[in-house]
Amino acid sequence: MSQNLTIALSKGRIFEETLPLLAAAGIEPAENPESSRKLIIATNHEHIRLVIVRATDVPTYVQYGAADFGIAGKDVLIEHGGEGLYQPLDLQIAACKMMVAVRQGFDYAAASRAGNRLRVATKYPNIAAAHFAKKGVHVDIIKLYGSMELAPLVGLSDAIVDLVSTGGTLKANGLQAVEHIEDISSRLVVNKAALKTKHALLEPIIQAFASAI
Repeated sequence: MSQNLTIALSKGRIFEETLPLLAAAGIEPAENPESSRKLIIATNHEHIRLVIVRATDVPTYVQYGAADFGIAGKDVLIEHGGEGLYQPLDLQIAACKMMVAVRQGFDYAAASRAGNRLRVATKYPNIAAAHFAKKGVHVDIIKLYGSMELAPLVGLSDAIVDLVSTGGTLKANGLQAVEHIEDISSRLVVNKAALKTKHALLEPIIQAFASAI
């Protein structure tokens, strides 16, 4: 019985930057997920397929074995907790920074002294809570799913914790990054059971990715 491999990927920047790595491993998707409506995409290998999921769901699909391996941002992995996952490679793609940002003119240094309380809007409650706990700052975390930049402008929060690549969106909305939390890039994540049962199939792909970085 031949074994099959399933790779979990998300659309957008991570997928685009993963294509050269897949090519290095000799894997080519049969369709472009950006233009296809299919969620399961065949490749040039009969036994390898891609499943297209939300970026935040990649670790879950891999953890529970619905995918053998996948590619996920370090931000997503920290929030997920990385349970049941082997993370052999930092692929050094989709690089950005996790930052604290505030309205221009807001005195963040004074507001973020130990013992003070801040309202922080973010998609990343675990990362934000851990960061401010280290500083001894009490935080009320407001979970948002989009348009973080709006929160400080309308008084919903004092600060935001979000991914920043160029800083252009912050600047356009009158915000500024004031504190660096973590450098973020995408990681290869592998299901621990698959690593044992499908080692012969997985190992050459992991090695090809490592050589291509």
